[in-house]
Amino acid sequence: MHSVLSQEIPSSEPLLDNSSFRIVKLDVSTHVDFDHHEAVYRCQDDESGLIAFIGIHNRNRGPAVGGCRMWNYQSEADAITDALRLSKGMTYKNSVSSLAFGGGKAVIFGVPSAEKRELVLEAFGRFVNTLEGRYYTAEDVGISPKDMSIVKRNTNFVYGLSEISGDPSPFTAFGVYQGIKAACEKKYGSDSLQGKRVLVQGIGHVGYYLCEYLHQDGAQLLVCDLNEKACEKAKNDFNAEIVFSDQLFGLAIDIYAPCALGGTLSAEFVNQFTGDIVSGAANNQLVTPAIGDLIHEKGVLYAPDYVINAGGIINISFEPDYSSVAAKQRVAKIRTTLRDLFERSESENVPTYRVADEMALENLKQ
Repeated sequence: MHSVLSQEIPSSEPLLDNSSFRIVKLDVSTHVDFDHHEAVYRCQDDESGLIAFIGIHNRNRGPAVGGCRMWNYQSEADAITDALRLSKGMTYKNSVSSLAFGGGKAVIFGVPSAEKRELVLEAFGRFVNTLEGRYYTAEDVGISPKDMSIVKRNTNFVYGLSEISGDPSPFTAFGVYQGIKAACEKKYGSDSLQGKRVLVQGIGHVGYYLCEYLHQDGAQLLVCDLNEKACEKAKNDFNAEIVFSDQLFGLAIDIYAPCALGGTLSAEFVNQFTGDIVSGAANNQLVTPAIGDLIHEKGVLYAPDYVINAGGIINISFEPDYSSVAAKQRVAKIRTTLRDLFERSESENVPTYRVADEMALENLKQ
């Protein structure tokens, strides 16, 4: 990747006149994951130590909206790649969900110490404010609703506040659960999960709530996570079987629900997968688009990630006049969207991930 630092972003914010606080637009047009992105910004605040990247992909449907991810990336190049992929994913997610949002995403490079965290989040808020509403931030991996309240000290361009819509994880999980039901209905002729062996990989907030829904519906749960305590909790609460990451290949399961970070659907995994359905909350599940073709050729039913995991962004779309009841009713419509998508995939004999892209692009033109 050849990224070139280019123009400074004009703003009336006096802090931008200080060389220790700067936001720069990157030229990422030669990056393999560049997809006509509107802009990618590098943000640096020397006082707090913050380095962040904000990607704005497309604003045809409205301001770019997407969470902020805090992660220990190996390099800035990796962080930029994530910002590009995730911001594009948000465009497609918001579009296919018929939301009046464009697609954007922010990533914070590195996890600060407890002493620095508040300063980092405040600095990030100032950077978001500099973009003057082109990008609205929210929580993502490594960030909590409480963190968003700190970000809001310096900007109003924030969604997912604890005092309004709160933690979006239960809504994301509910949407994934509805998606799994839709997939079962299509694959088995019934949406019942009774006795179905479901592997949930990643027992974070979303994964745990998903396990709760699946357990209540009679599924036989298998769980995998690097966090042993999370697995033990799922074992105790849901009678789940704990499996380790080196045991996943060829595991006897019916449904695979990836709910950790992306990229778990590799050719190696898919070739050894003996189940019927892949439906989970993780973003960017396919290592490459070709994996989606391979899944289709195997006859496995895949629920495209940005369709099934849209519950969180749907939930915050009801701010500021928030109603949890209305939000949950809207999230439940993920099931209808996937029903239509599965039917279209079957009738056209096109992989589901391609149909999802087509549906999102059709909505972008409206």
